[in-house]
Amino acid sequence: MSFKDPDYAKALSFLDRRNDSAFYFFNKVASAAKDSLQTASAYNYMAQIQSDVGDYFGGQESLSLALRFLAPGNKKNFQCLTSTYNELGLTSIRLKNLGTAVNYFDQAAKFSNDSGYQLILLNNKALAYQDKKAYLPALTIYKDIIKRKSNPETYARILNNFATTKWLNDPNYNAAPELRKALKIRLQQNDRWGLNSSYIHLGDFYARSHPDSALYFAVKLYHSARELHSPDDELDALSKLIRLAPLSETKSYFTHYKQLEDSLQTARNADKNQFALIRYEAEKNKADNLRLQKDNTEKKYELIKKNVLLYSTLGLSAALAAAAWLWYRKRKRRMEFESRQRELQLSQKVHDEVANGLYRIMKQIEHGEGSNREVLLDEMEALYEQSRDISYERVNTQANFDEKVDKLLAGLAGDEINVTVAGNNAVLWEKVNATMRRHLLYILQELMVNMRKHSEATGVTLSFKLVENQLHIQYTDNGKGFPQKIQFGNGLRHTVSRMEGMGGTITFDPLAEKGAKVLIALAI
Repeated sequence: MSFKDPDYAKALSFLDRRNDSAFYFFNKVASAAKDSLQTASAYNYMAQIQSDVGDYFGGQESLSLALRFLAPGNKKNFQCLTSTYNELGLTSIRLKNLGTAVNYFDQAAKFSNDSGYQLILLNNKALAYQDKKAYLPALTIYKDIIKRKSNPETYARILNNFATTKWLNDPNYNAAPELRKALKIRLQQNDRWGLNSSYIHLGDFYARSHPDSALYFAVKLYHSARELHSPDDELDALSKLIRLAPLSETKSYFTHYKQLEDSLQTARNADKNQFALIRYEAEKNKADNLRLQKDNTEKKYELIKKNVLLYSTLGLSAALAAAAWLWYRKRKRRMEFESRQRELQLSQKVHDEVANGLYRIMKQIEHGEGSNREVLLDEMEALYEQSRDISYERVNTQANFDEKVDKLLAGLAGDEINVTVAGNNAVLWEKVNATMRRHLLYILQELMVNMRKHSEATGVTLSFKLVENQLHIQYTDNGKGFPQKIQFGNGLRHTVSRMEGMGGTITFDPLAEKGAKVLIALAI
């Protein structure tokens, strides 16, 4: 689609080069254009720019605005309708709304007469089924479209996804020949973005059976992603290298992963804010222009209306301020009362559970009943655990939780033990409720305390990640590791109980090649 609007031409000239400027001019077109198709096309491009920086909800909003300007009965709109529904489908996949994504690809197909684009839509639909783990419907689509005529790049994409889906459906299926065939085509076509996809899928396929091959493709992905300035693919490559590379290289990969993840999140937040500011300024300017266009005969009326509105607002503001003050005062009193109640409860709990227990042990020693050292140590350890549990009831796990985790790990490691952390950020913890946070903080402390007491480790690695609706935490160290028949002390027994109470799992791997390995999985 081409339009004569100079702002539209400027926007296209900046696309993929200076996307913030492209977004500015597309938004300018969308705000002022009288041609509905041009407006919809501008919103479509804006959505693609937003999705490229991870602003999927913003992109979804722009695509919804595009649909408002596209009449389904007008054939001139078919190309833009196809593109808009396809983008909605891709955005829905990224947001894990997979059933909705399938429906959007079906809608896109209704308006497309391009056989080549039809193949792309079917491939995207099959990908949605694949992410949904509905492998049989995905395989049915791939079996249909793999036979159709297509250009080499499209054929390689379909073949790569087809082989991956067959392997996911049957882990014993040898997908290597097809995956390597797709890779060969992409090398011949110099399809650099397609090569990234091949490196990812080949790395995943070889991860268990041939770790050396998986490492080779992870390195290829890493260098390709850096050349293409694709931070998402680079993060994927680094996560693979952390698992597959020699231990001597793991730390540098961890450090790079953490730095890249943090800088990427900062840059994307800045882009989202910039897009929101551009839209706000455009709407503000539009409103200002409309006000300036009003006739002079309305000025008196506007002045009276503004005065009425001003006094009404002042009166309402005063009333709201009074109500807010009364609410704040009441809330403050309630919070003070609740705080005193919590203090009283904690005091009673310390007295009943800890002080009384200490008194009982003192009496045993006084009357000569405490000669058994092991029994006394067990009883004192139990009191220690009770006091720790009580102290954790006062931990605030709401704000800056990622910083609390970093501080806890660093404090327990000290200067002599190196701790490497990946994935611990504010965005990850937003989806974890306060109760789970409190228990997880205790569990991480127990793992670190156990390491200090028993493992003789010099290095600890922790990885945090969200996998669909689950939080996964992996702990590893280079110490003595767990024996095959683990005898849990009180601390680890409490740790297991806490995980079970939250409906999660904690796995202690006694077969790790070196050191200790603990896997935590928790539905959130």
